[in-house]
Amino acid sequence: MVIETNVTKLFGIKKPILNAPMGPFLTNEICIAVCEAGGLGVVSHTAGLRTDQITLLEGMKGSLDYVVEHTDKPFGFNLRTSRNEREAVNISKELPKYIMENPKLREQVVYAVSSAGSPRVLPTSQSFQKLRESTGIKHFHVAPALWLADKCVAAGVDGLCCTGGEGGGHQSFEKVSTMVLLQQVRQKYPDLPMVACGGFASGEGLAAALAMGAGAIVMGSRFISSKDSEFHDNYKGLFPPAKAGDTRLVTGTLGPIRLWKNKYCMSMNLVGSKEELVAKEEARTEEEYLETRKHYISTLDGETEDSAILMGQSAGIINSIESIQDIINTIVNDAERLLKNAYLRIK
Repeated sequence: MVIETNVTKLFGIKKPILNAPMGPFLTNEICIAVCEAGGLGVVSHTAGLRTDQITLLEGMKGSLDYVVEHTDKPFGFNLRTSRNEREAVNISKELPKYIMENPKLREQVVYAVSSAGSPRVLPTSQSFQKLRESTGIKHFHVAPALWLADKCVAAGVDGLCCTGGEGGGHQSFEKVSTMVLLQQVRQKYPDLPMVACGGFASGEGLAAALAMGAGAIVMGSRFISSKDSEFHDNYKGLFPPAKAGDTRLVTGTLGPIRLWKNKYCMSMNLVGSKEELVAKEEARTEEEYLETRKHYISTLDGETEDSAILMGQSAGIINSIESIQDIINTIVNDAERLLKNAYLRIK
């Protein structure tokens, strides 16, 4: 049995698995390993936490160049479109131009996923539209709630990334689970390509997502805890013993964010609405912003108590640190077996 879906055919990949973009951290090595394992790798919206000497745009160009030098497989990039991302509009104009100028990038960059803000930023960029018309690159947007899926469809996206609250990193105020969200979106937009994110780390998860109509799954925590990832070994080492309940939603820079329950996480609170978040942002000083950033940077050095450790509830089903090749192969093989057995039981 070979799993072929609308998403694998859309992007020309062999395995229905993508890595989550996990800015502000670099995910170049994860992206390459996912591509080489047959999935669709994704470059993060970041220049790296230690690279203040270059712009975000230059950092992302560098990531694209690095990935295309190390794999000949298709891949994608993330653009965060939050009101706090002051460079987002400029990147939406300039990065597509850069891709157009490089024959290898034009061929291999097949996916652009925007997130954490408006789905209209990329579609309203003339340079992105030219890239879209020239290469057929597909634009997906992350939808953590049904109302945002509606906005994405109105903006003319090519597909959706349905992201439930189980996932690590930034989440929505609705706190809807992936299982419920995927059903909601599939019922309303049954023909729209979509990938499912939040809580996936096993063949059981992939089989469930495919059975519900998703064309692929997106994984973050499972790939952080891999031999290939650029994350510190101390960070990776938290996963095998972690339980599903060892994470907590707190206030992040772009909204609620799911972190591992360490000293830093437990010192944070959680605002209850977007209005509260905006008020908090307006009152935040530059010193407070830099202090928050320091807790993310410290994860690069292996600090695990006074740092922001992004972790999804799928940590509770991660039992080993393996190569991304082995992770993807195991998940896909298990999903194939489970789907085949389910078919035989109901036949």
